[in-house]
Amino acid sequence: MSHDLHLLRRVPLFAGLSDADLSGIAERMTPRKLTVGETLFVRGEPGSALYVIVRGTVRVLLPSAKPGMKPVVLEQLDAGEFVGEMALIDSAPRMASVDSPGGAELLELTRDNFLLQLDGSPRIGIAMLAIMSKRLRIAAELLGTTASRDINKEADAQLTWAQKLADRVAEWNGSWSFLILLFAGTAIWATVNAIPGLQFDPYPYQFFNFFLAFLVAVQGPLLMMSQNRQTKKERLHADADFEVNLKNETGIHRILFEIAELRDELEGLRTDRRNSGSHAENAEDAEKSGS
Repeated sequence: MSHDLHLLRRVPLFAGLSDADLSGIAERMTPRKLTVGETLFVRGEPGSALYVIVRGTVRVLLPSAKPGMKPVVLEQLDAGEFVGEMALIDSAPRMASVDSPGGAELLELTRDNFLLQLDGSPRIGIAMLAIMSKRLRIAAELLGTTASRDINKEADAQLTWAQKLADRVAEWNGSWSFLILLFAGTAIWATVNAIPGLQFDPYPYQFFNFFLAFLVAVQGPLLMMSQNRQTKKERLHADADFEVNLKNETGIHRILFEIAELRDELEGLRTDRRNSGSHAENAEDAEKSGS
């Protein structure tokens, strides 16, 4: 029981509930194990329970429209996360399928047990509505806006003066102007100090070596700062590409499902038309034989 309470406290759906409410929920949950590759539920079947992941990983996916096609993986959930929460409110068909490629241990809370617990703990319903409202807002924002965006413009708008300085230094160090300036400065320094009356740093140019060492010491951290920021920007690009690809794949699968349903309807209409035609021919034959 203590293990279940510790796990439920990590679930955002039950965050803020009292120990008594958590204990009541834990008592009404039953363990469920999934073997490697087993499907928890499929898209379209009536929802009846919420599942909290204790160990392992489950995938939320859209099944393929045709045999042989790979499903679209919408999300991967680990220990402490939950899936199927909409089934606690209604028994509408599942919006996606869930399986476990490596096996998993779950806690199952059926809709009937949830309603029984809700009668004595109304705060559970308020907490669930808050989480579901947040998820619906995220989904509506994703569906209502374009997934593609200018990551470079967004990242540059959030730069501080120190980050801008690091980018400027990195850009200047990787240019021909810096190399030309460095070569020209070295030549001028050596030429001036070769004239006896103008020498201020004779060979082996200790001050010049100190200046170069200081320049390298300053450039190193600035270059690393710029490189780290570029790495972070590349991650943002990867996340944006994933959102675009996911939205495109979801839309394509939805179109394929609608096309498959349309084909089924057309095939049904053709079958009905053939049946009605055969009935009409049989009726004509019957009239001719009767006459």
